[in-house]
Amino acid sequence: MAGTKGGRTHFGEAIGLITLDTQFPRFPGDAGNATSYNFPVRFKAVIGATSKRLMEERDMTLLQPFVNAAKELEKEGVRAISTTCGFLAIFQKEMAEAVDIPVFSSTLMMIPLIQSMLGKDSKVGIITANSSVLTKAHFEGAGVDSVPMAIGGLENGKEFSKLLANETIMDEEKVREEVVSTAKKLIQENPEIEAFLLECSNLPPYSQRLREETGLPIFDLIGFVNLVYNSVVKNKFEGFL
Repeated sequence: MAGTKGGRTHFGEAIGLITLDTQFPRFPGDAGNATSYNFPVRFKAVIGATSKRLMEERDMTLLQPFVNAAKELEKEGVRAISTTCGFLAIFQKEMAEAVDIPVFSSTLMMIPLIQSMLGKDSKVGIITANSSVLTKAHFEGAGVDSVPMAIGGLENGKEFSKLLANETIMDEEKVREEVVSTAKKLIQENPEIEAFLLECSNLPPYSQRLREETGLPIFDLIGFVNLVYNSVVKNKFEGFL
């Protein structure tokens, strides 16, 4: 009789998430909060990889630590890897090539799919943590080219800026108000917007309110993770004819 192969100390975590080195609160829905998922996940922090180093300084010396983290997660048994910062799109190709399992570093990778669902004259609204440092390189890393979009950043939000500063105390409702305000302003300036993509993995806690306030589809990292999970862990269909 064939046996079951072991070789690890833990099992059952299909999705691995590489995180930055942060201390701000991660509310339910945040990609860095384990309760955001309906299945076990495995986190791997890259110590010293701060938001400032990645987003503002675009420190390319961080590439190898993130590649190493991906390799470690693969060795620990996960079946697919994501991250908790969409700005890691600049490392997407290198991380994907370093392992033999799927890597989806950023929700920016969803933009072509979203656009293909919409009319030819529509735009995808992108809400990002910091629009001033979201560059062409990030979109190219995610495989995005020439897609009509409108971008709104939260870097000037009084409450959200606390997250960027890695503060330990935040008001969730105030952040929600800033996210909704940013989305509404984008719609006013770009009435062609027919869907929103949340680049920032800290924003899914506000997806429901955004949907209620705008009436538009909202795409976020938790939905992306669920999509990939259902591709690497196929549950049996139960039912009857």
